[in-house]
Amino acid sequence: MDEIQKTIEALQANNIECVFVQNKQEALKKALEMIPVGATVGLGGSVTVEQIGLLAELRSGKYTVYDQYESGIDMEENMRRRRAGLTAHYFVTGTNAVTMDGQLVNVDGLGNRVAAQAFGPEKVILVAGKNKIVKDVHEAFDRLEKIAAPINAKRVNAATPCADTGVCIDCDSPARICNIYTIIRRMMIPGRITVILVNDSLGF
Repeated sequence: MDEIQKTIEALQANNIECVFVQNKQEALKKALEMIPVGATVGLGGSVTVEQIGLLAELRSGKYTVYDQYESGIDMEENMRRRRAGLTAHYFVTGTNAVTMDGQLVNVDGLGNRVAAQAFGPEKVILVAGKNKIVKDVHEAFDRLEKIAAPINAKRVNAATPCADTGVCIDCDSPARICNIYTIIRRMMIPGRITVILVNDSLGF
């Protein structure tokens, strides 16, 4: 608990709001309290958002969701929705790592997920399990390389070496999903980002 409390306090000191909840149900309730019915919502790929049931709720018809993951759309429409998500009222996604000194570390393929975290949507909601907490940026990059990237590459059926072996070799594959890295050390606008930190292991 000391590790979690230290992380919460560090995030808040960096103008990043953090709400600690005990389980997936509480995380879903908190997220829905923050997003008014009818709001425009952009999405970043996140297993955690799906695991807590938030993705299904956002697709319920109560919100205008720029859903690039909808089946049956072509790449042109996919990209249009990704761009629209950058100007949505709300942006919902996860984070690859949260450091105990209050930094958010992420890697992205196309860049829309990390771009929205940095700037664009009025409000960003990041849902993260306690398994995403690491000591510092060095450990965060270690986590990205050894855990997040290989598992996510396999999850999306990327034709990369790590999807087959589970080991990052810093490849130059055309299908590489680790292209754009970001570190959010602090936010100028207090509370623009809210991290819903869940006392459970979620996502990758």
